[in-house]
Amino acid sequence: MASRHLSRSIAMQSLYEWDFAGMDDAKLEEVVNRNIQEFAPGLDDASFIWELVKNTLQRRATIDKIIEKTAPEWPIDQITMVDRNILRLGIYELLYGNRAEVPPKVAINEAIEIAKTFGGESSGKFVNGVLGTIYREIGEPDKDAPRRGEKKVASRAEEKTPQ
Repeated sequence: MASRHLSRSIAMQSLYEWDFAGMDDAKLEEVVNRNIQEFAPGLDDASFIWELVKNTLQRRATIDKIIEKTAPEWPIDQITMVDRNILRLGIYELLYGNRAEVPPKVAINEAIEIAKTFGGESSGKFVNGVLGTIYREIGEPDKDAPRRGEKKVASRAEEKTPQ
């Protein structure tokens, strides 16, 4: 398992355990450290796990509102804990993560794979539907921007238009 995928899995398991234990922030560090030791004892750099966990929780209220807006027929407390925390991580990476390191489609695919591994039979489809909707709403940043050394087509046409 690639280290980033493993890190995401550990982050999800830690958020799940934190959620299951009543969202006790005092136990968060213990939970994450125990999960790192149990599932990735040789992991050289746990900073990505901590980045995911801390930043996801820091934005949890906003992320939960996004989930409720995107899936209005599923109130946040009725979504399974596994799916809820996969969505939280996926939305954090999709909206707030470093797009140069993790492009939006990678964030979505990673969340889907984790949902297929840890969630129920329809978790992958549910996560894909929610994250796909969010992705379509925000669009792909810089999709229409010219690549380095290129000019926009409209600019070329304007250059050739006689005055």
